[in-house]
Amino acid sequence: MSSHGEPIPMIARRSGPLTGVAEVPGDKSISHRSLILGALAVGETRVTGLLEGQDVLDTAKAMQAFGAEVEKRGDTWHVHGVGVGGFAEPEGVIDCGNSGTGVRLIMGAMATTPVAATFTGDASLNKRPMARVTDPLALFGARAYGRSGGRLPMTILGARNPLPVRYATPVPSAQVKSAVLLAGLNAPGETVVIEREATRDHSERMLAGFGAEVSTEITPEGRVITLRGRPELRPQTIAVPRDPSSAAFPVCAALITEGSDVLVPNIGLNPTRAGLFETLRDMGADLTYENMREEGGEPAADLRARFSPDLKGIEVPAERAASMIDEYPVLSVVAAFASGKTHMPGVRELRVKESDRIDAMAVGLRACGITVDEGEDWWTVHGLGHGSVPGGAITQSRLDHRIAMSFLVLGFATQQPVRVDDGGPIATSFPIFEPLMTSLGADLAREA
Repeated sequence: MSSHGEPIPMIARRSGPLTGVAEVPGDKSISHRSLILGALAVGETRVTGLLEGQDVLDTAKAMQAFGAEVEKRGDTWHVHGVGVGGFAEPEGVIDCGNSGTGVRLIMGAMATTPVAATFTGDASLNKRPMARVTDPLALFGARAYGRSGGRLPMTILGARNPLPVRYATPVPSAQVKSAVLLAGLNAPGETVVIEREATRDHSERMLAGFGAEVSTEITPEGRVITLRGRPELRPQTIAVPRDPSSAAFPVCAALITEGSDVLVPNIGLNPTRAGLFETLRDMGADLTYENMREEGGEPAADLRARFSPDLKGIEVPAERAASMIDEYPVLSVVAAFASGKTHMPGVRELRVKESDRIDAMAVGLRACGITVDEGEDWWTVHGLGHGSVPGGAITQSRLDHRIAMSFLVLGFATQQPVRVDDGGPIATSFPIFEPLMTSLGADLAREA
């Protein structure tokens, strides 16, 4: 069942050329952080280009519950912040829907303010592990009471007298790093996060933009991020670039669909997020960057993707995983149309996303005629080459938006249609996916 209603079965059929301009939604990571940091600033932050998917809308409602004023007027979102340490205690339960990013960042933002908040989510989010965030938040003095295994619903009691923290992340996770940094805003002294592998750095960039004193140093320990606590954050005017994770779907669809030529304008190309595009080029994809520029401190460009019939399987560098962790499902679809094996190591994090994404994609790809090998932190897709993927299966989205979209992209180039049992979760991150893809020429429809 969809996270917000009845299941929406969908079908994708082999399509003609995909052509045109794909104006994908705003970046989800930056959208979440714009609302949260706007709520922690003093004054009015204005945001354009905000992703208006359910995940981000749930974060907006959460900021309202903590006392910030959040409203949309015209095309602009206005956030009147309450200042660092100014969160009020919510009257009701904070429902974060399907969003692991939203709930973990919000937990961090409130963990060093002496208020209590109870968090819940949909069936998928309530299965996901929260201890990876609540453990470091406990070092500040916050307390968490949840279900067994550190799962939602969960109540967080914010620290009354928070302590600064020095924390080395055990796994590469921008969510964990960001939660600790947000908690450090209302702690005295310096909070330090050490990560052995670099993860997306939107939080560091945006914290600096809002006026926080934050620095990054490369040391033998790894990447060391230091934040000085208790700043007065200044409100900002933010133009959110388009989401590279959402762009991945029309881009990958163009690469595998004969005759396609698709332009995706104003894509964020933060180097900690652009691993997929680098990987696709390594496979022989016809991808070009046009009009390179900077938007709000983030590199951006227009990205053109053309049909690429001679894709080759590759060994994806494990150190690239953190920069493309959300894109592996759709990468595995492209790999199915490449010649030879595509091996993807270092991806243990995929096991604990909205679903076990390795298992979800492996099961569906096998049903569509593709051989997939897998281990705990790796998987290999044995590509059949262009035009040779059978398809013909009903695949399971498992309440996971990226799984649903990946299998629909697969169906645009398979010999037989590919069905998805529930496309409803797509609305959490890419609410215009269906009309956008059909406007490009994709044969995509809902089934009764």
